[in-house]
Formats: sequence, C-alpha cells, structure tokens
Amino acid sequence: MILTSKNIVQTKKKWNLSVILSPWLVPLAIVGIWQIISSLKLVAQHILPAPTQIIATFWLLLSNGDLLNHLIVSGERVLVGFLLGASVGIVLGIVTGFSKLLQEIVDPSLQMLRTVPLLALIPLFILWFGVGEFGKVLMIALGAFFPVYVNVFLGIRLVNIQLYEVTGLLQYSFKKRLTTLIIPSAMPNILLGIRLALGASWLVLVVSEMMGTSAGIGYMIQDARAYSQTDIVFVGLVMFALLGKLSDSFVYTIERRVLKWQDTFKG
Repeated sequence: MILTSKNIVQTKKKWNLSVILSPWLVPLAIVGIWQIISSLKLVAQHILPAPTQIIATFWLLLSNGDLLNHLIVSGERVLVGFLLGASVGIVLGIVTGFSKLLQEIVDPSLQMLRTVPLLALIPLFILWFGVGEFGKVLMIALGAFFPVYVNVFLGIRLVNIQLYEVTGLLQYSFKKRLTTLIIPSAMPNILLGIRLALGASWLVLVVSEMMGTSAGIGYMIQDARAYSQTDIVFVGLVMFALLGKLSDSFVYTIERRVLKWQDTFKG
C-alpha cells in the first residue's frame, strides 16, 4: 500500500482527534452514569444533584457575577502566594544546593517544617495574622515553597560532576557556569517543582479560604455547605479541578518547549 500525502494528512487528523478526545472518555462516561442515576432518582438530589442541575447552577452563578467575583479573588490569592513561595523556594534551593555548609545548617530545619501539616498551622496563622489576606497568602506561599525548594535543590545536586569540573578547567565564571550548565541541567526538576507547587497552591487555597473570608471559591463552597446547597458545592469543586488542570497544562506546555532537547522515554 502506497501512502499518499492525502492519506498521511488524514491519518494525522485522526490521530490528533483521538489524542484530543481520549482524555475525556472517562470523565464523560462518569458524567453519563451519574446523570442516569440522578434521572432514576436512586440518590436524593440534595446528596448528589444531577449534572444538568449543576450546569444550570453554574450558568446562574456566572450570569449574576457571583462566580466571577469569587474566581477573581481566589485567583489573586493563588497568584501572589505562589509567586512568593516559588521565588523564595528557588533562591533557597540554589543557595543550599551550592553550599554544603548552608545545607547542613538550613536544610534540616526546612525538612522538619515540611513534615508539619498545614492544617495544624491554621490556629497559629489566625492568632498571628488574623483572618485577613496576609495570612491566607502566606499559607499559600508556604504550600508552594516546599515543592519548589526540594526540586531545585535536587536538580542542582544532580548536575553531572564531570561537566562541572570541565567548566572549572575552562575557567567559566560563576554566572556563566550557572547559566550554561547548572540551570539547564536542573531545569527538569525546577519545572517539576513549579508544577507541584501550583497544584499545592490550589489545595491550600481551599483551606485558607475557610479560615474566615467573605469571597473566594473556598468561601463559596463553605457557605453553600452551611445551607445544604450541594449543587453550588459541586460547582466550586469543578472550578477547582478546571483551574488546577489549566494551570498544570500551562506549565506542562512550557516544560515541553523548554525541554524539547531531551530524548526521554515517551511511553
């Protein structure tokens, strides 16, 4: 069989379509089964509302502006907290990665703090910072800090020692060594840390917005729970899932572009 250019184009289109649709097969199947269960009234609506009811509630909240307002407030908190935590994580990861002395002094304390559940810190954050924005942003920053710090530190320590010694023989300056060897070599770990940190930021956001606030997706869920509005709770959960997926996909796209030189196993 001779493959013409037309056949090749059609094959690529079919392949691209399958790649786009395949991730949605399981979610659509779950939603379909869910709708059938709700239509047959096997589960009470206040416990498990139908997907159609959740969609209707979503459009209602979107049209009256409530959902957009909560979304903007939550987005600002995540953005500021993530940037703060990731920035400090990158700096400390680089510093401890280069210095054996600072690793012995700083890293044990950070690893000990990393094992403390963030939920256990809520009473302290409320006592220290109240229920204002600063405490919420700081908690999100703390959740984003550790994934970035650990992966940046690990990425630097995984730099090939022979290549590092070669740059010394070539009399590379610290700046040139950092930009041409260390950062490119550590980039896979750095981007992995950023992806994990973004996911952690959305998770911590839920906790922080339940500390006491008047706006945000987490507040919307908490308020809906108090009034047994299960459909609004599901709208909030779906929003968190979509936002987390979009932010993760954004970093993953950057990762594929930056690391396209890597020849790794693709499955």
